[in-house]
Amino acid sequence: MTRSGYGRALIAAGLAVLAGGAEAAQCGNSAAGFEAWKREFADEARGRASPAALSALAGTSYSSPTIAADRGQRSFKLSLDQFMAKRGAATIVARGRALKRSQAALFESIEQRYGVPPGPLLAIWGMETGFGAVKGNVNTLSAVATLAYDCRRSAYFTDQLYAALTLVDRGILSPNTRGAAHGEVGHTQFLPKNVLNYGTGGSLDNVSVALNSTANFLKAHGWRAGAGYQPGEPNFGAIQGWNAASVYQRAIAIIGAKIDGE
Repeated sequence: MTRSGYGRALIAAGLAVLAGGAEAAQCGNSAAGFEAWKREFADEARGRASPAALSALAGTSYSSPTIAADRGQRSFKLSLDQFMAKRGAATIVARGRALKRSQAALFESIEQRYGVPPGPLLAIWGMETGFGAVKGNVNTLSAVATLAYDCRRSAYFTDQLYAALTLVDRGILSPNTRGAAHGEVGHTQFLPKNVLNYGTGGSLDNVSVALNSTANFLKAHGWRAGAGYQPGEPNFGAIQGWNAASVYQRAIAIIGAKIDGE
């Protein structure tokens, strides 16, 4: 073997070792391996997560409701009209208009700070949780840990799990926090990493925190004050950042415009 070939072999071996270390926690597709995975993950996470956070992880359990929800997301395959009807668009518009009036000072302060008008925020709030009526009742840490263990999107939810453990240390999440089936929390259903990146401080179970955080998310995704947010307009890209489903994006834009245009 040439000197350069030997060097390449050493580099490849080193990368293989690093890759093996990064993937030591073995993913799975049933509850059977979850407890072993937690122990393996905790070993990897030492030094990156605190003992208190790892203790919270140790108390999680495999979430069957989370897996059922992850395998059954059929509503995004509906037509726009079907999706709007299923989500109760007319009710969201009516309630959104009322909240826009009753919470005028809050929405004015948000628009001044982030440039985001009330309509899209109310559309998101209404579609995500029915304005806080249905925030979910699944243990958040168990949901995120289950999806980090599950092989389908393990890498994505491993990042979410590390974010969740950081939020435990900051007191924003606790071992008892409950939310939606994929680990979303609060009035507008932020995943843990979005809470870290765009949360404006405190729990998203607080309406003001949730709406400010949502506006901050949209601004960080390119929202420009005063520009339109329908498909083809400058701010539609920020709405696309909120949810990958085209039908959801268009619903936010339509509902938001009806609220803003009353």
